[in-house]
Parts: sequence; C-alpha cells; structure tokens
Amino acid sequence: MDKQFYSPAEVLENNINGGIAKSKLGIAKMIMLGIFAGAFIAFGGAASSVAAHGITNVGLARFVTGMVFPVGLMMVVLTGSELFTGNNLMIMAFLDRKISAKKMLCNLITVYISNLVGAVLISVLVFYSGQFDYSQGGLGAYTIKVAIAKSTIPPQTAVISGILCNILVCLAILMAGAAKDVCGKLLAIFFPISAFVICGFEHCVANMFYLPAGMLAAVNPDYVSKAEELYGITAEQCSRLCSGMPVRSLIFVTAGNIIGGMLCIGTVYYYAHRKR
Repeated sequence: MDKQFYSPAEVLENNINGGIAKSKLGIAKMIMLGIFAGAFIAFGGAASSVAAHGITNVGLARFVTGMVFPVGLMMVVLTGSELFTGNNLMIMAFLDRKISAKKMLCNLITVYISNLVGAVLISVLVFYSGQFDYSQGGLGAYTIKVAIAKSTIPPQTAVISGILCNILVCLAILMAGAAKDVCGKLLAIFFPISAFVICGFEHCVANMFYLPAGMLAAVNPDYVSKAEELYGITAEQCSRLCSGMPVRSLIFVTAGNIIGGMLCIGTVYYYAHRKR
C-alpha cells in the first residue's frame, strides 16, 4: 500500500524542485502570485482581528486569533501563491547548486515587494469597507493598538520574534509538503501557524497588513478617541504611527524571518536530510 505522506528526504527533494520552479517564474507571474499571497495573509489578519477585538483576556484573545489566522497560509499553499517567508526555503535549491544566488534573491525581493502591495491593498479596502466601525469603533481602536504594539518592539526583540515565527511558518510549509491530500495539508498548516500566532511572534507579511491598517485607523478621530477610551492610547501615540517607526520595525522583523527560514530551517533541514 502506498504511503500517505512523503518522507523527510522526499520533502527535501520536492522543495528543491519547487525552488527551481520558483526561480524560473516570469516576472509578471511572480508579481501576481506575490500580490495574491500578501492579500491572503492580510485576509487572515483582518478576520482574526474581528474575532478577537472584543476579548479583554490576552490569552483568550491570542487563542481565538490563532484559530482564525492560519486560513491565510492555507490559501497561499493551496493556490500556489508566492509568499516571502515560505520562499526562504529556496535556500535548499541554492545549497544543492540547482539555482544561483541571483535568481533566489530576484525571487525574494520581487515577492517581498509584491506581498507588500497585496497586504496594503487589503488594508485600504478593509478601512474603506467600514469594518473598523464594528463595536462603535472598537475594531478601529484595536487596530491602532496592534499597530502601535508592533511598531514599538525593540530591535533585538523584533529580530528574535521574527526568527521564532518563521521557524514555525517554514515547518508548516514543510509539513504541508509531506501530506499527499488536502486535509493533511490543512492540518499540517494549522497547528504551527496557530502556535506562532498564540505565542505572539512577528511575521513580516502579516505586519504589512497590521501596520498600514493601524496607520489608516489613526487618521480617523473617532477611532483615535475610542483607542484612548479603551486602551489609554493618546493622540500623540497615534500620530507616531505615521513616522518611520513602522518601517524600522518591519525591517528588523524581516531580518529575523530570513534567519529563521533560511538558516534555522532551510539550511539545517537540507544538511540533515540530503542524500549522501
């Protein structure tokens, strides 16, 4: 009887072949699939914010968020979209000398920018959809709170949190690659992604939604007033969201994601399971 899953060595080989295919994508297709992935992760972020914004207990709020957010990566994997954090696993194909550093970097940079476009687009559409008016502006206030929290993370914390996050994201992708059926892939994605969200680790593409969404909410005086009422956030704190703080935070989280995905998982997994 055929195995119901691929072995680690087979997963490695499939990922190497996947990295080769990614390196050969045309630029237009790469951009489109990158925009899709950014949008899908943003949908997961938007849905999880709606689900958790009225919960005051931190542990329970994170648990609820962790139950909803994984839908983003599920959509990415099952639609064949291009996600920057997952594409860090292209390092396997590079280490196997199947793709050049230039092709890998071209894909990662293009996909990163495309993910940003997709995530920002959804944040703008969500803002103008009126969704932030939920709970008398409570969702808008919550969105501001999340953005401020993410933009004020100390650099070393952002890097380490980013490392831990992409260890779990890349493990989710490898585990999904081990499954041969859709149900197996969905379960393999759900638990690691749920774990990173519940733990509060930082994902650069998710932050491409949360930060712009918070910045948009912070220009609405009703949401700012509600944020002060619910969370004690001042108008001055809201105005800082439009400074360079969110960009600096995103850079440090991205660096952590690269270390976690390329070094901690991609490189280690390659040398652990490559055929001698």
